[in-house]
Amino acid sequence: MAQIQQDKDRLSLAPKKFNMWLFIFTSFMFFAALTSGFIVYVGGKTHGLNVILPSAFRYSTAVIAFSSITLFLASRAAKRLQFGKQRLFLWLTFALGVGFFAIQIYGWYILAYKMEVYFIDPNASRSFLYVFTGMHLLHIIAGLLLILNTLWGSYHNKPQVINLYKMEMSSIFWHFVDIIWIYLYVFLLLNQY
Repeated sequence: MAQIQQDKDRLSLAPKKFNMWLFIFTSFMFFAALTSGFIVYVGGKTHGLNVILPSAFRYSTAVIAFSSITLFLASRAAKRLQFGKQRLFLWLTFALGVGFFAIQIYGWYILAYKMEVYFIDPNASRSFLYVFTGMHLLHIIAGLLLILNTLWGSYHNKPQVINLYKMEMSSIFWHFVDIIWIYLYVFLLLNQY
């Protein structure tokens, strides 16, 4: 009887996973459109960023990369039925995600108050900095909510098939957000001048 319920759970979760992949694809296209818009705007003009990125962005990159490692460890622990380790690594991932968010906001502070680079700037290419990082932070918030949902499920003795599903969904989304940030960071580094 338990096997029949697990099979039903797997079948009902498959469309939700497909929806996640659709969302990731549309998010990827959104960030590709943003970077394309920047390239078209800057192309052939002297409207580059003309800003050296704050070192806060470098630190946040290291934090989010490390968070992908902790999430991988949480996923591995869940598969091995090590629920204490799963929760520990999920909490670490959540804390690193919040840290990433805070460092990014500090990067905005550096841009605005130390470097005098504002969201509304005569050089509109500088506004792209805030658009890129702001839209990414919205995705970080969504990822943090997914991680919290996975944590909640792990504390409430959900069936293992549901636990693994939540881990997989959180992992897919969080690793995507990590990759997108690395892409954006490298893109911004290459277009600093």
